[in-house]
Amino acid sequence: MAKKKLRVGILFGGKSGEHEISLRSARSILKAIDRKKYDVVELGITQQGRWLASSDSQALLDESTTPADTSENSLTIASAAAEPGSGAGIDVVFPVLHGTFGEDGTIQGLFELADIPYVGSGVLGSSAGMDKDAMKRMFFAAGLPQTPHVTLLRSEWRADPKKSTRLIEKSLSYPLFVKPANLGSSVGISKVKSRKDLAEAMDLAASFDRKLVIEQGVGGPGVKPRELEVAVLGNDTPEASIVGEIVPAKEFYDYEAKYELNGADESVSIIPAKLTVAESKKIRAMAIAAFRACDCSGLARVDFLMSPARKGRPAEILLNEINTMPGFTSISMYPKLWQASGLTYKKLIDRLIELALERHKEKQQTSFTR
Repeated sequence: MAKKKLRVGILFGGKSGEHEISLRSARSILKAIDRKKYDVVELGITQQGRWLASSDSQALLDESTTPADTSENSLTIASAAAEPGSGAGIDVVFPVLHGTFGEDGTIQGLFELADIPYVGSGVLGSSAGMDKDAMKRMFFAAGLPQTPHVTLLRSEWRADPKKSTRLIEKSLSYPLFVKPANLGSSVGISKVKSRKDLAEAMDLAASFDRKLVIEQGVGGPGVKPRELEVAVLGNDTPEASIVGEIVPAKEFYDYEAKYELNGADESVSIIPAKLTVAESKKIRAMAIAAFRACDCSGLARVDFLMSPARKGRPAEILLNEINTMPGFTSISMYPKLWQASGLTYKKLIDRLIELALERHKEKQQTSFTR
């Protein structure tokens, strides 16, 4: 008897500012996934937050069409998972949702309630990886080196900008990076070289989140740190890929540099990064420590900043952030790092599904009642 194929739901789209990036990732996965091994169900979410049935989900992926706006075609992952005997059940979900409502623990909570295996970190790991303030607190508790920073609430900034400015300048020195705490793909991030640009940057970040993270630039004025990335894969025993480097087409790796510039203006990735054996070993170990500090599982990309050596001082390696659902197109940094480490894109998809099932099986060992 032929082995029953796993029914895999590929969940994409969503309400975040990274909706289009999610569609790109989903297209790549749907093109590469092994159809001999899996029955694949497309599950799309519109930018308005409406869940779509498979036929309309396919239309969402097609840039030339728009899915019909009819509630009759709506679906929820809970309803699909609740009736496994109906033929509509899903064995495991691969949520290729980037940003708010996708990698912040909210959708993961729904999967937990539906008791369905899913790719990626759980509620805590996802929410900690999304909230740069909480993430940095976990990194600090784990003794991981990071750049000095200040966290302010939007209400604090709007109530007294002058007081907030004094607090920032007392704690940090320019240049600064101002970020919304809960957002990805560098949306809402500004580099601030002096006080005259601070208010505009704070207002921009405040339009995307109630919590603002202000970081001191690595290396000081005029220094452009190297941007290094490591892909981590696993559950309780995670592994780190080789280290890669991004050379941004702009002053820093913002949304435009990541996704909108092409040809001669495109950012360049260097895999493997040109590092000493000791530097590479240190960065990979820090990536795994960051993954564990945030209680992540499945996958994550861990980003670092490295200031150049100067005046007899060695280069400084600082942890920047962790991304629990990084871009997943075939040319995104996360799959490229594993490709260079010996794991193909198709095999990476297989491994992530295996890890989702492994994590769900491990969960079954936990008693939730007396």
